Amino acid sequence: MSPGAKGHQRLMTSLKEWVPMKCDLLITSKMTAADGDGGALRTLLSQYSFEECRPALQTRTLKETPCPSLLSSDLIGEKSCDPHHFLEWLGAVSMDISCDNEASSFLSTYVCPEPQNIMNQGLLCSITGFLIPENIYSLLLELRRYFDEPKFTSWLSMTVHGFMDSPVSWGTTEHGFLKGGENFYNFVCFRNQDYWLHMATSSHDGCPP
Repeated sequence: MSPGAKGHQRLMTSLKEWVPMKCDLLITSKMTAADGDGGALRTLLSQYSFEECRPALQTRTLKETPCPSLLSSDLIGEKSCDPHHFLEWLGAVSMDISCDNEASSFLSTYVCPEPQNIMNQGLLCSITGFLIPENIYSLLLELRRYFDEPKFTSWLSMTVHGFMDSPVSWGTTEHGFLKGGENFYNFVCFRNQDYWLHMATSSHDGCPP
């Protein structure tokens, strides 16, 4: 996208002649040794009004929380929670939904799936922003290094949500934003380096690869 390059010229021609409109864009860059200090990107942005957006970090400590029992060697069995039920529980915990099955002002209730135990303490960390795949891969590697030393936990999880109104979800398949919006995947990593991978998208979209 360097000014004057073929890709830049083709994009500018499309925006000026074929789609003559003004819009806001969210862009990110992947810096390499050839990019130097990113001068080409700054030169391009200097022609427009822009602001830098940094990822937002939020953390929440979980205490005495009902938690499904997970065993990597028994994916679906009496000693381990069903992977799909675990994903549902993970979503409930992330949204701070009570899992005690007590009805108050709501018509529906939710209970932690069996088998279960009580998690004395856990950490829920949320990073919101426009992250490139290399950032996510680095974070996943750091999480897996957590098991390098003896720890009390036997598993950890990372969920990555795509933008709900993204034009595409998986590969080059068009994303059915107005018909759903689901667009995420989830890793559950275990101490022995086994893992579960959930991939989800809207029912109107193409299946993940």
